Amino acid sequence: MTEDQLEQETLAWLAATGYLHCYGLDMAPDGSAPERTNYSQVLLVGRLREAIKRLNPLVPLVAREDALQQVLNLDTPVLLAANRAFHQLLVNGVPVEYQIDGETRGDFVRLIDFAEVGANEWLAVNQFSIKGAKHTRRPDIILFINGLPLVLLELKNPADEKADIWKAYDQIQTYKEQIPDVFQYNEVLVISDGTEARMGSLSADVERFMAWRTIDGATLDPLGQFNELETLVRGVLAPAYLLDFLRFFVLFEDDGTLVKKIAGYHQFHAVRSAIEQVIAASRPGGSQKGGVGLAYSRLGQEHHHDLLCSAGNARSGNGKPDHRGHYRPQRLRRPTVRGVFAVAGVTT
Repeated sequence: MTEDQLEQETLAWLAATGYLHCYGLDMAPDGSAPERTNYSQVLLVGRLREAIKRLNPLVPLVAREDALQQVLNLDTPVLLAANRAFHQLLVNGVPVEYQIDGETRGDFVRLIDFAEVGANEWLAVNQFSIKGAKHTRRPDIILFINGLPLVLLELKNPADEKADIWKAYDQIQTYKEQIPDVFQYNEVLVISDGTEARMGSLSADVERFMAWRTIDGATLDPLGQFNELETLVRGVLAPAYLLDFLRFFVLFEDDGTLVKKIAGYHQFHAVRSAIEQVIAASRPGGSQKGGVGLAYSRLGQEHHHDLLCSAGNARSGNGKPDHRGHYRPQRLRRPTVRGVFAVAGVTT
């Protein structure tokens, strides 16, 4: 299998999960169906503008345009800090103000509908050329949601013994230096050589790029151990999974050094399962009444991400009025643990 064949097969898997395939050269400024004014532009601005209009019909045009400009101009020179600023806008909405009947009102403009998969536009774009200050690069596949380049996949030739998965990792590090603008909006990075596949965050080193070994959370390596990329595509990049992942399973921590963390497959499914149990218990006739608590017998550094995911997920309530986000973990001695809950807006 060649690298091009791997790319086409990956695009087919993405299409099967709900993405529309678009060819990057067609969308280019000089392409047959241009959607960019220049090669430095990393967002599909027209699609993002339409999504903002569609998802925020009651917000005046001037406020919607303000939100769009805030996304286009993050005004943060440090890449990872800009990425954190964007993630907050993605998850919480873009803060805007506008006048109604002589009164100033505050609101949040949504960039994504996290409740309805079909309310969003899902594109898988290959060969999307991006011009940096000195170089033009072309990542293999970028996944756009509502015009936002949220996932980048870099693939290497399965038949080339020298072009293994870590060459794909090295290629992404080069991209960060040469075309940094696209990474301001990145949520997930994926690397693969056709046999192995790993995913990681913008700040992840080699050791933090991990395999995604399940689709449904119950069966490991359901497609066989040599089909890691397809398992990853179907198990986390599929739209319904990815919406949940972006909203609840991406975390920034700053203990003197800013770090971006994303959940592994075991955390993702364990937390989702725990929240389902909490929701069931809080319903009339459930085993718990009133506020809902999640108790963890051990609360070490390795559980911080799980806790924040649980806290944020329960805080959203999934439409359930009984979820007030009140947690009583068994041990809260570490200041960093309290900080994790504070980030999620959860009282401890």
